[in-house]
Amino acid sequence: MKIGIVGVGHIGKTLSRKLSAAGHDVKVANSRGPETIDATALATGARAVPAAEAVKDVDVVILSVPLNRVPEIAPLLAGVPAETVVIDTSNYIPGRDSQIAAIEAGQVESLWVAQQLGRSIVKAWNSIGSDSFALKGRPAGTPGRIAIPVAADDDHERAVATALVEDTGFDGFDAGPLAQSWRQQPAAPCYCTDLTRDEMPAALANAEAARLPKRRAIAGAAVAERFGDGTNPDSEYLVRLSRALYM
Repeated sequence: MKIGIVGVGHIGKTLSRKLSAAGHDVKVANSRGPETIDATALATGARAVPAAEAVKDVDVVILSVPLNRVPEIAPLLAGVPAETVVIDTSNYIPGRDSQIAAIEAGQVESLWVAQQLGRSIVKAWNSIGSDSFALKGRPAGTPGRIAIPVAADDDHERAVATALVEDTGFDGFDAGPLAQSWRQQPAAPCYCTDLTRDEMPAALANAEAARLPKRRAIAGAAVAERFGDGTNPDSEYLVRLSRALYM
């Protein structure tokens, strides 16, 4: 499959390595130019290209950028064919993204992204910590394999994203339509808690929308106090903290 990834931060870099290692033709881009992309993102065969090239002639576009940057990259996708599957991995982090009024008022993050892009999207890979994503992938059928929820309104798009999640070493789990994807947003029970396929249904069902912002703020403060702002904690600490606060 031909895949373009826009954004090569913690999640985007791992996506680049895992998907190219799985045999996909992967192009990656960032906002600063291909020459600035870390060689580790290209270690398994992905190619660094300008952003406009990353979304051209591909089957799938994966957006792995801070949520507040979605409006500025929307024009990049204006010419992308409707049949191209667009997958979003982002989360709303107010301290990083500034306040987005519609989301603060209750709009589901994925629906806001789809609105900015003017097209359907899939939500995936947003609910796993970057360290777990990089280190904990396992072959299909491995006992205890971590599941990643996949939300979409289109069955074909969901199937494509689910297959790609499987290629990165995790069980893809059907999390329903985008309107329900708030159940995999930050501070929900399935967020950064490294759950299995069998544990995922209860976690999604037990999510409480009204409690997410406060829990997200508490977790953010705890991580900043221990590691400093802008630092991603290791999986052991993050999973332990997330399970204590969200489940």
